[in-house]
Amino acid sequence: MTAGRRLRPAVVLLSGGMDSATALAVAAASHRSVHCLTVLYGQRHAREVRSARNLARFFHVDRHHVVRLPLGPLLRSALTNRSRPLPHAGRAARRGAIPATYVPARNTILLSVALGYAESVGADSVYIGANAIDYSGYPDCRPEYFRAFEHLARLATRAGVEQRWTLRVEAPLLRLSKADIVRLGERLGVPWAMTWSCYAGGVRPCGRCDSCVLRAKGFAEAGRPDPLQVRRRYIRSSRASPR
Repeated sequence: MTAGRRLRPAVVLLSGGMDSATALAVAAASHRSVHCLTVLYGQRHAREVRSARNLARFFHVDRHHVVRLPLGPLLRSALTNRSRPLPHAGRAARRGAIPATYVPARNTILLSVALGYAESVGADSVYIGANAIDYSGYPDCRPEYFRAFEHLARLATRAGVEQRWTLRVEAPLLRLSKADIVRLGERLGVPWAMTWSCYAGGVRPCGRCDSCVLRAKGFAEAGRPDPLQVRRRYIRSSRASPR
């Protein structure tokens, strides 16, 4: 074990994307015991689940649970409604508006599940790959939101009331640019080829949604190749080559 690791377990919300994978790497370097939760809340595809399973195995987590909460019909968002088109990057609503990919109360739902699990396994930290710099303007990705949730955790749990238990919401990427996230992930050995970021799902990234564009921007600014994009270019060139 790495010296200086915290003794209490940690819970990681693992979607399978590059941000949650990096958050998992940070948690694995800081805690002796790591539990992961992947929540299927009704998003339009489940492609990330395969990535989440692979990442959990790669980092040798103690437990990885895939939780199904079929709330999609209740949550109005382009990410939960297949009949709504996904907005392409650069075609978002007016400046300052929250984009159509916002899922109502998503982080509150996910963190609430993680809170119950953390109290049950004696964890004192929940890690989430939220980002407040290169992000799409979601209100539940702000520092003040996470501090407020920590306060709620103290008030809403038996451990918080009886044992003065304090849960920390760890968002280690909160103030990092996408390029900084790539650099941090490189140092921690994140296997980028296992991650998935595209909102559209499918066999390969669409390259047009906000998530794809932010990912490409991060790798380009960090001066590192994205293995998923390399693979995509290879597929295109192979199809174009004469047999």
